[in-house]
Amino acid sequence: MTHSDPQIAAAAGAEPLMADTLSAQIAAWVHGFRLADVPHEVRTRATHLMLDALGIGLASTQWDFSRRTLDGLRELAGPGGDVPVIGQGQNLPLRDAVIQNALQIHGLDYDDTHPSGVIHATTSVLPAVLGLATRLGASGEALLAAYIVGMEVATRLGTAARSGFHQVGFHPTGLIGTFGCTLAAAHLLRLDVPAMVNAQGIALSVASGSLECLEDGAWTKRLHPGWGAAAGITAATLAKQGFIGPARAYEGRFGLYASHLGAELLAKADLGMATAGLGRVWEVMNVAIKPVPACHFTHAFADAASILSPQWGGAPIRRIVARVPPGAMKAVCEPIGKKLRPANAYDAQFSVPYSVATGLRRGRFSLDALDESAYTDPETLAIAALVQCEPDPTADFPRYFGGEVIVELADGRTLRHREPINRGAPGRPIANADIVAKFHENAARAVDRSHADHVRHAVLGIEGGQAAALSRLLGVKARMENA
Repeated sequence: MTHSDPQIAAAAGAEPLMADTLSAQIAAWVHGFRLADVPHEVRTRATHLMLDALGIGLASTQWDFSRRTLDGLRELAGPGGDVPVIGQGQNLPLRDAVIQNALQIHGLDYDDTHPSGVIHATTSVLPAVLGLATRLGASGEALLAAYIVGMEVATRLGTAARSGFHQVGFHPTGLIGTFGCTLAAAHLLRLDVPAMVNAQGIALSVASGSLECLEDGAWTKRLHPGWGAAAGITAATLAKQGFIGPARAYEGRFGLYASHLGAELLAKADLGMATAGLGRVWEVMNVAIKPVPACHFTHAFADAASILSPQWGGAPIRRIVARVPPGAMKAVCEPIGKKLRPANAYDAQFSVPYSVATGLRRGRFSLDALDESAYTDPETLAIAALVQCEPDPTADFPRYFGGEVIVELADGRTLRHREPINRGAPGRPIANADIVAKFHENAARAVDRSHADHVRHAVLGIEGGQAAALSRLLGVKARMENA
């Protein structure tokens, strides 16, 4: 089975066999990419996705995981560094800085998601291009171009797996994010097509991301996007210097999909999706903004429970049924003990029972739900214990991350609400104005309104700015209210 596009192959200017590979087809598109060819609405949406991510990065400065990671990276890096860290008032060497910045953007699980790719592409691509563009002294226009390149590649590569990576325990944000970052970095470094093919082959050996962390609430998932960003920059830079990588990074016998999916899931994959619509259909427009700071698979349940909250009014409950897409069950319903009684904020963010209980009791799942006092609250846990997760084979997953909550009350009444399309998904997009409001709500946890306004103007006007200027603005030390 081949996945060639004659026009892309011709543009590659490569040998016929090489031009027939996905690596060469993608490289040819990236090599010919020009920001001027991107519609204005796509560029505008891209800057708002960036703004959303950077607001989360600022908010994360108030959490312990960001401080402990920074301490470790600082120890490894030693003195010095030329790339600012978001809200930390200090610089780190390039790859350390992108690891830290990505961790802060992803660490609260409030970052955007591409539903069909099931990937948080911004959280790896943006730190990679921001860091490398700062090092190169690149323009804001070049930064934005590289960001869009990385997003378009990563989301398509994730989509091609048809949600298979999650089923076998790989986290696409780290695994696939590495390839998006590799191509974004290659665009900034102005690599030719053969070098970009090598870079993707190199990325195959350094891409990673295990979901074992979901078993016990470990912090490692937070590390995945930054590791992918640093790996992508490394792969592109090595290729620039002539390092040789495998030509068939994706469809080879031991390529990405065969080695990470296995025969059964590989048969369900569609590698043609990796290049479908490149330059015509913009996946940036299909990226979903998170309205809830938790795993995207839980949003419909938090929202449904919040909508039912006024009707419930605290009446005694007999049981609660949460109808969950089968493809999401492993992530947010298993192991059930961890989901019923979260041991930490991370457990809470990946728990349908906790999301339902919080929505019912509080009327909203906000960042406050990640406080220890919230996820250990006895009344909330008592409601969570009544939640039973059942598979819903009718769910349109992974196109949408829908769900239904059914509350059976002791007095015989039944309350139910279904969210077939989660808020923020392509079918229910969150407006740019709402993204700005979310940015300010998050940024307010770390910086004053005046500084947040400066960041907003710099990001939304990035085409007329410089990458280094934005990095310096973001690097100003945030207040540490919870230190």
